Amino acid sequence: MLVRGWRRSWQQRSKLERIDLYSRLTLSVMPWLFTLSWQLAPFKSDIRHAPLPIALGVALLLVSLAQCLLSNRNVKLSYAHYLGTAVFPLRRQLPQLVLLLVSLGLLATMAGVDGVADSGLLVMTMNAPVALAITQVLVTTVRTFLIQTLAVTALDLGVLAAVGVRGGALAGVVPTMLFGCLLTLIAVRPSAWSLSVMWQAEEARDLQARLAVAEERLRFGRDLHDVLGRNLAVIALKSELAVELAQRGRPEAVDQMVEVQRIARTSQQEVRDVVRGYREADLSTELAGARGVLSAAGIECELTGDAGTELPVPVQSALGWVVREAATNVLRHGDPRRCTIRLRSSADAVVLLVENDGAAVAAAGPDGGSGAGDGSGPGGSGLAGLRERLRVVDGSLDAGPAGNGLFRLTATIPLAPAASPARLDKPPAAREAPALQEERR
Repeated sequence: MLVRGWRRSWQQRSKLERIDLYSRLTLSVMPWLFTLSWQLAPFKSDIRHAPLPIALGVALLLVSLAQCLLSNRNVKLSYAHYLGTAVFPLRRQLPQLVLLLVSLGLLATMAGVDGVADSGLLVMTMNAPVALAITQVLVTTVRTFLIQTLAVTALDLGVLAAVGVRGGALAGVVPTMLFGCLLTLIAVRPSAWSLSVMWQAEEARDLQARLAVAEERLRFGRDLHDVLGRNLAVIALKSELAVELAQRGRPEAVDQMVEVQRIARTSQQEVRDVVRGYREADLSTELAGARGVLSAAGIECELTGDAGTELPVPVQSALGWVVREAATNVLRHGDPRRCTIRLRSSADAVVLLVENDGAAVAAAGPDGGSGAGDGSGPGGSGLAGLRERLRVVDGSLDAGPAGNGLFRLTATIPLAPAASPARLDKPPAAREAPALQEERR
């Protein structure tokens, strides 16, 4: 249990890593896609086929490709900056800013020599800020990005007006430039925000697992304190009393040491019970606890069937451990949204069924559980430990995928005739193997 408490759900993390990779690749491809479409298209008919306009167009294309390379170089760090895992130094944006100014100068020069048609000029103007905007939108706030967009638009408008661009071409500069920047904002920012939310949810799941481990340690510590605290205090007092009686030559000292020996053996047995998990688990408490824990984790939990209050105490204890382990596995494995716990009892047997969606089939272990069992031996945790507990009351456990993304765990305990009342009324220690009892003695 403690080992699994430190693990992340590898299925969920793998999914997040794929989404993260897809998002970064998308941001890396975007500037190349826009450059190869918006920057190359004007060469066909919009750029005048003369040496100077063609040379300026090629130079502008090369500058745009250089912007794409710098944008790809900054994507990873800008993404990490947005997610809060790194700091993006603003000086890394200076080369892209310089290239943006160079591209605006080349556009103005082409317009000044009448080397490009109005439609081609607007298309290339729209592409000019995209490569820089892809990373800039991740390292600044939306408000700052919009202010910077307006500033670049005003600069481009002023430069083109200075070289003689007039009329519809000049008026179209504002919407085209804004369109390129806002398109980048709409495409990049929500994607990064969604990824950030998913990583935060994964961190919350990890924190939940750590809290569960801490709670289990506290519970184990409380159990040991309850078992050893009083007995050790009694042993200390009786040992002191025996010393005093022995110093006085009183024969009662032997009786006190015999009592100390008995208490020590009792404490040893109780510690074994704690370590091996043989303490009784209350079924109704575990059902209510499972529902509360799953609901707190955002998983809809439905309890149906019998309450189990009329079952023999050993049967309730065994099923209580099944409920506890099953609820833990629902939290640890897969991506569940709904869990159903159903208890049915008859004159012959009692059946506990725990079923949840979002099963991680790939993580199925050799014992049929979706990573739930750890292969531990008798008295351990996981499905192997549950089978040991159920075997004491002649029960059985079946766990595995049930199709349609469902995982089903079924525990069955016969009530008659194999699990007779006389047998079920015995405490767990009385039903252990004779060799084990002899070892404890």
